[in-house]
Amino acid sequence: MGRDNLFFTSVFIISLVVFFIWGYGYISSHHLIFFILASVFGIFMAFNIGGNDVANAFGTSVGAKTLTIKQALIIAAVFELSGAVFAGAEVTNTIRSGIVILPNNGDINPMIFAAVMLSALMSSGIWLFVATKKGLPVSTTHSIVGGIVGSGLMMGYLYYDNGNTLDMVKWSSIGSIALSWVLSPLMGGVIAYIVYGYIKTKIITPSMDLHTQIKAIKAQKRAFKENYINELSSKSQSQQIQELKAIAMSYDERIIGSGPFRDKIREFKGQEKLIDTMKYMRLHIPILAAVAAMIISSTLLFKGLKHMNLNFSTIETIWILCVIGTVAYLLSFSIINMMKRDNPQKGINRIFGWFQIFTASSFAFSHGANDIANAVGPFAAILDVLKSGAINSTTVIPTVAMITFGVALVVGLWFLGKEVITTVGSKLTEILPTTGFSAELSASIVILIATKMGLPISSTHVLIGAVLGIGLYNRNANWGMLKPIGLAWVITLPIAMIGSAIGFVIVVNVLGL
Repeated sequence: MGRDNLFFTSVFIISLVVFFIWGYGYISSHHLIFFILASVFGIFMAFNIGGNDVANAFGTSVGAKTLTIKQALIIAAVFELSGAVFAGAEVTNTIRSGIVILPNNGDINPMIFAAVMLSALMSSGIWLFVATKKGLPVSTTHSIVGGIVGSGLMMGYLYYDNGNTLDMVKWSSIGSIALSWVLSPLMGGVIAYIVYGYIKTKIITPSMDLHTQIKAIKAQKRAFKENYINELSSKSQSQQIQELKAIAMSYDERIIGSGPFRDKIREFKGQEKLIDTMKYMRLHIPILAAVAAMIISSTLLFKGLKHMNLNFSTIETIWILCVIGTVAYLLSFSIINMMKRDNPQKGINRIFGWFQIFTASSFAFSHGANDIANAVGPFAAILDVLKSGAINSTTVIPTVAMITFGVALVVGLWFLGKEVITTVGSKLTEILPTTGFSAELSASIVILIATKMGLPISSTHVLIGAVLGIGLYNRNANWGMLKPIGLAWVITLPIAMIGSAIGFVIVVNVLGL
């Protein structure tokens, strides 16, 4: 463990050194202090997103024992970074420029706007650190939006005291985001309820019913054997010896005892062969494999690789997805046919454990695309002001910034994520590979839709909603755990607002803005 900590610490330090060397050449020297402050709190925010949001994203996988924490780290590193770099810009622009605006009747120093974003990063990062240490999965989106609103209102109060304070905030954007906060857990819960309901009714229950029938036949066969042995006690010693020798030497039951006994055993074996315990797995699991593969692939083709100018037409993209889905169908079908048929429950858990790795990858990519914005968005606004001296509606986010913040996410998961992983993976409901797969796939669908729309929803709310939707279906949800989580959700926005407002006053006075 110490060696692993040293490795991640070293990677983090190297990325920071490279980042600050880059920043020294990118920003003019008289803005260097502001850049350092923005970088420290921006990276601190990304670090805490990793400890909270990324941790709850992988909680179902670790809770189901599908992935170890190390394996979760590897997936997080690859797919979180990929989602952030390739697909995070659209949502980042929403966070950066879609919440706070300047009044039409006045002018303002762009550095004041940068102070708004810096204060938001400070406040939300500190709150996330506290919540994460307590194992509470809260919304990083709530936190950063609350921070921006709080410092934006304070900016209006200090610099526009003529009734325009409320003009500092795009309330229509806040309304849309607030609506998504309500819809995201509901959508996650509904979709997960449907997905897991399909798995439960079409695969798990009928497969276990067939397995129960097999066990009943085997029990009847054992009882028949015992009765036969008891009947031997009434025969002569020589007859008993001959019968027992036949049983001992022919335990595979091809030739046992006398004709009626042998025929009865063959009848039991024939009944067992007629029951195909893999029937429902073979029928439905390949369909789910194809759907999951197409969702993961669409993440890459429609969103992640959009900026690589592959120039696929819609028809070509759909065709590629169909081919991928077909390959996934055939592979899963072949795997099921090669599995042992003695325990369908073990087989179901094994194959859904494999699937969960792919759904976790999809969720990680979606999360990287969506929630990296909570740290990079405000930082990008600050960086743009420091570089251009103006407030622009859009700007190119440097790749080195996206990569450094992505590394901070992964390192935050490693050092802070254990508590939140425990909460999501074991305290809300029982997590198995089937339930974990359902939650992750459902959450990925919701987050991908939101990312495509450029709407910064809370991935925490989506996943918690998905897990509880499954718990509702199984009637084993730990609703008592919702009390501390719900309280943390409610207070996140006001705490971030108040902290950011106070932070803004401190920043503008210390820096003399």
